[in-house]
Amino acid sequence: MMLAIISVGLLLMTAAPLRAAEPHKLALQISDDDPVKMHAVLDVAANVSRHYTGQGEEVDIVVVAFNGGLDMLLADRSPVKERIVGFAKSMPNVSFIACGNTLETLARKEGRQPPLIEGVSVVDTGVAALMDLAEKNWTIVRP
Repeated sequence: MMLAIISVGLLLMTAAPLRAAEPHKLALQISDDDPVKMHAVLDVAANVSRHYTGQGEEVDIVVVAFNGGLDMLLADRSPVKERIVGFAKSMPNVSFIACGNTLETLARKEGRQPPLIEGVSVVDTGVAALMDLAEKNWTIVRP
């Protein structure tokens, strides 16, 4: 009986490393229309992505933009558009989410739907999306 318990314990210990580890999960908030902060968000995303990839670990990163930070994801005015397009090519583990409420407010104000950079997703409420991610054990950072 004792040998059976030890055998099962050894089997579990050797099988554990074979299971894939959960990816690290980081959500970055941008709510200011400051290009310096937008660059900071992208710098953090790139640094974290390189860090974990360099260690052979997976990391999922999402940038959630609302209020003034939405300008970061607008095709006709983003001061970091080229970098975001580059992320899509070189760091597919980084995604971008726009707040639908902010988009609607901007559309009413400007009389047209502002165009998003290709590949940007839209959620109803940016802050609620961050809350949902936090409740799913994502780390939320506002650089």
